Amino acid sequence: MSAADASTPAALAGIKVLDLSRVLAGPWCTQILADFGADVLKVEAPGRGDDTRQWGPPYLKGPDEEGRGESAYYLSCNRNKRSVAIDIASPEGAALVRRLAADADILVENFKVGGLRKYGLDYESLKAINPRLVYCSITGFGQTGPYASRGGYDFVAQGMGGLMTITGENGGEPLKVGVAITDVSTGMYATVSILMALRHAERTGEGQHIDVSLLDTQMAMLANQALSWLVGRQEPGRLGNRHPTVVPYKTFQAKDGSIIIAVGNDGQYRQMCKVLGVPELAADPRYVTNADRVVNRDGLEARIQELVADEEVTPLVERLVEAGVPAGPVNTLEKVFSDPFVEARGAVHEFEREDGMKVPSVAYPGKLSGTPATFRRRPPFVGEHSREALADWLGLPDAELDALAGAAVIAQRGEG
Repeated sequence: MSAADASTPAALAGIKVLDLSRVLAGPWCTQILADFGADVLKVEAPGRGDDTRQWGPPYLKGPDEEGRGESAYYLSCNRNKRSVAIDIASPEGAALVRRLAADADILVENFKVGGLRKYGLDYESLKAINPRLVYCSITGFGQTGPYASRGGYDFVAQGMGGLMTITGENGGEPLKVGVAITDVSTGMYATVSILMALRHAERTGEGQHIDVSLLDTQMAMLANQALSWLVGRQEPGRLGNRHPTVVPYKTFQAKDGSIIIAVGNDGQYRQMCKVLGVPELAADPRYVTNADRVVNRDGLEARIQELVADEEVTPLVERLVEAGVPAGPVNTLEKVFSDPFVEARGAVHEFEREDGMKVPSVAYPGKLSGTPATFRRRPPFVGEHSREALADWLGLPDAELDALAGAAVIAQRGEG
């Protein structure tokens, strides 16, 4: 199911999140919180909004919508939020955000280190008015250390964090992953950290400052590769689609496309040999155990490639899977989103906008039986909820909202 019944309790119902982040890591984090019922106010610069609103094409534009529309990039990480357009560079705007922070449970920001201090929106300033506030700072290199003052992007972190030395073909150029994986993972680590801090705050009344960086995250994501270096001082290098310590575990070229064969143990290896019609290969002393296969990988992988070359991907995958051997095709995105898995698992949710436009969204992947993710709001326009949200959180009357709008401190969609 892509959305829960309206009567299903939300895990984070009643939690207020002030989102001062933009681009991907921060918005990815706050979207997860919003999916589970938190009331997320996305604070944006009037008129311009989140940087990613301009990161296209492609853009989604309604028939009567002015301008270029919303970028697919922005739409990927901003559902279930309300947008308030506030000029935090003005004293009045900064004061307004401080009032919101006094009522918030969580604040997420990804300004450069110290960038919010001049507005009185740093952790120490806000802790003084809201001691239970969970304040999460997401940066490229952390609040401390030799690179704290640098700005950071996913691409830089992938390079500095070692991922690009283990991605790509042997002897080829270093490659980044095809999605901003460090940003996404940092957003996920931030979410986990926030929920732990929130549990502590609920139990004790004490908030705290969370310092999450792209480079720290990228180093943690190296997982077994990091430990290979720390334990054995081994530089794994780039292996393409090969696995450093499991064989065969790579792509092979079939007659009509690429197939992944991922043999995780000796039993699966024997089954693969049967499917490929070479049971004798399972008894070859060069390949009996995984340790043997790692040492002699070149000869074995070449032999498997010969056997696979005249096969068609789909029937071969079916035979391997039937025999208990993990295998699959290398799909284009068109094939990914036309797979019956998508409908069966509710992997895509479609919002319908007021102008009739369909706004697609890739659903939160975890399926919780009691408090599932829900998809209540499409990604908002800049400042779409400025008046509504400020009235909800702060009880501001129309006269005060009019005065703030007249002074260009806030803007509603269409006003700035």
